[in-house]
Amino acid sequence: MKNSNRPYRKFQPQQKKIEELEKSSARFKRIYSEYEFMSDELWDMESNQTSESIPDDFINAIKLQTSCLEEEIQDWLIKDPQ
Repeated sequence: MKNSNRPYRKFQPQQKKIEELEKSSARFKRIYSEYEFMSDELWDMESNQTSESIPDDFINAIKLQTSCLEEEIQDWLIKDPQ
């Protein structure tokens, strides 16, 4: 299993606020967890050097979903100044 305590670079400056939101909101925790999972999967797919072929449409769908999760996380970070 991947290291779930890894701070993602995009949100590293807000890591303390993220930890607080994860403690206070089950919904935020689920969204952030899904973002971590999708980011890891996307990284694995894009850096996969084996002969296994992953369709571009599938990778683009993962990118879109990850982007939507990033936007939702940003909204949480903006609306909940602590």
